[in-house]
Amino acid sequence: MERVPQEAGAATAQGAMAGRARRFVVGGGALVVVAVLAYWLGSGGGNGEAAAPRPSATPTPSATLTVPDVYKRVGPSVAVIQAGKSLGTGVIAAEDGTVLTAYHVVKSVVKGTVGATVTFADGTRTKAVVVSSNPKRDVATLKPAKLPEIVVPATLGGAVAVGAPVVAIGNPLGLTYSVSTGVVSGLNRTTKDGDLGGLIQFDASVNPGSSGGPLLDARGLVIGIVVSIADPGGDEAFAGIAFAVPIGAALGSEGDGPGGPKI
Repeated sequence: MERVPQEAGAATAQGAMAGRARRFVVGGGALVVVAVLAYWLGSGGGNGEAAAPRPSATPTPSATLTVPDVYKRVGPSVAVIQAGKSLGTGVIAAEDGTVLTAYHVVKSVVKGTVGATVTFADGTRTKAVVVSSNPKRDVATLKPAKLPEIVVPATLGGAVAVGAPVVAIGNPLGLTYSVSTGVVSGLNRTTKDGDLGGLIQFDASVNPGSSGGPLLDARGLVIGIVVSIADPGGDEAFAGIAFAVPIGAALGSEGDGPGGPKI
């Protein structure tokens, strides 16, 4: 599998699915307006009754959220990444503003030919440098020169089960901050050429520009980083099969296995 925008490679689902997997990058910039809800307690205006509390937008880790709530919670953590002609997606992975993305999105930056630009959800636009990368996992981290006034890191980690609902947020075909939903279709998938292994297969719609974006569970936890789609027609059109690197592997907390060493 090639790690450059819009070049095709082979992908299989444990030998049973044939077709070309494509890493993809296209994108743009956009603002996300995040509504923050809080509990409000007070008197009922002279009738002695307390006002009903409003729901909190910050759920407990065990809470199952609606898709709009997942978007409200994680949207501020998602960023648009541009490196030369390559555009993709990233997610704030730490309180210091470190951004996690796909390696192939910033490959030209790693080679020192161009610089990377990160646009955060509040519109903050800044240069960034690659601080770590692993081509065999197809993951990289960026250190932005400037951070948003309020940094909202995503919550990483969570169990992955076949059939579980997932949400993807990214910039497919330049349509920034797009949301799609689906389920986990399979686990431990390996590309046909063995280029990447241990992948999460899912069917939420993703397209060029989605690379590097977060794959989220129903609690809004980042369970993977989107890296490729199956492309049997060679036309970069979504065929219902996409892949993500599990967040544990992306962070280097899992053994080497297929796909190479830790970050």
